[in-house]
Amino acid sequence: MTKVKDIGEQGILATLQRFCPPEIIGDDAAVLSTTPDHSLVVTTDVLVDGVHFSDVTTSPEDAGWRAVSANLSDLAAMGAVPIGITVGLGLPGELMVSWVERLYQGITECLQKYNTSIVGGDIVRSPVTTVAITAFGQVQPQRIIRRSVAQVGDAIVVTGVHGASHAGLQLLLHPELRQNLSDPEQKTLIKAHQRPLPRLDVLPILWQIVQSYPLSPHRFIAGMDSSDGLADAILQICRASGVGAVLETEQIPLPATFHHWLTPEQALEYGLYGGEDFELVLCLPEILANTLVSKVSKLGHSAAIVGTITTGSQVILCHQDKKLPDQVLSLSRGFQHFTQ
Repeated sequence: MTKVKDIGEQGILATLQRFCPPEIIGDDAAVLSTTPDHSLVVTTDVLVDGVHFSDVTTSPEDAGWRAVSANLSDLAAMGAVPIGITVGLGLPGELMVSWVERLYQGITECLQKYNTSIVGGDIVRSPVTTVAITAFGQVQPQRIIRRSVAQVGDAIVVTGVHGASHAGLQLLLHPELRQNLSDPEQKTLIKAHQRPLPRLDVLPILWQIVQSYPLSPHRFIAGMDSSDGLADAILQICRASGVGAVLETEQIPLPATFHHWLTPEQALEYGLYGGEDFELVLCLPEILANTLVSKVSKLGHSAAIVGTITTGSQVILCHQDKKLPDQVLSLSRGFQHFTQ
């Protein structure tokens, strides 16, 4: 008999997708048509104590913030703005009530930043603490961002640095790594892990740019968020769109701290596979991409064009200085449940 661990996260997802309408699943969230002017976007994330958060790395407030941020990031990845969330809790009977209250403080702190509220939920007894959030958003049909519409020649844009969250996690797990970092550098990386921000702020800028170029090669934008890592996001987009990509190592925005703290190989590993940075990865015509990068960078974020969509199916990482050979990226190197 086949076990879940035998086929891994991607295998179990493929198995379950057979039970769902193919036109709805496959992106960061589901899109349901409700009115001619807007579609309802729904996403669910489950966080488990010991897998997604722990007392060693995450306070209850931070666990709440991160849970909300992960869901709002999925909405942003679909082009949607949030309108409410529900919270499902699985709680051990011995858990302190104060922990739950602090969790909700973190949840509401993040929600208030985006004018969103808790609109329902459920509580059950559980041997392990779990937090399951369902977030609801809305989007105009022509502004839905999907993984499956990348076109050959598109520029690949990332809206900020990658690797910071993973670096913060490593500092929390291994305090000895802090020796070569200043206090401000440590705090910046740790905050990136504990209090990530969904990039909902990018959406108004994106749509303003798209509207200003009515003759652009195509109006639909491909993309997703980088919660499972930058490499994973680009590979998922390419697989869904039936295309390939070429990435330029030197163009991937990494925290400035990495240059004196990590080896080039470590820095690239963190940037490609670290995950939980919650940036957007968007594929769009080069003229729009250049404008988007310029406007987002003016907000203080290290947005960049990191590559180009190509024919074929391979995602190739190129090194401009040729000190390292080109690499073909694979989903097997990123985080996958059941295989770690």
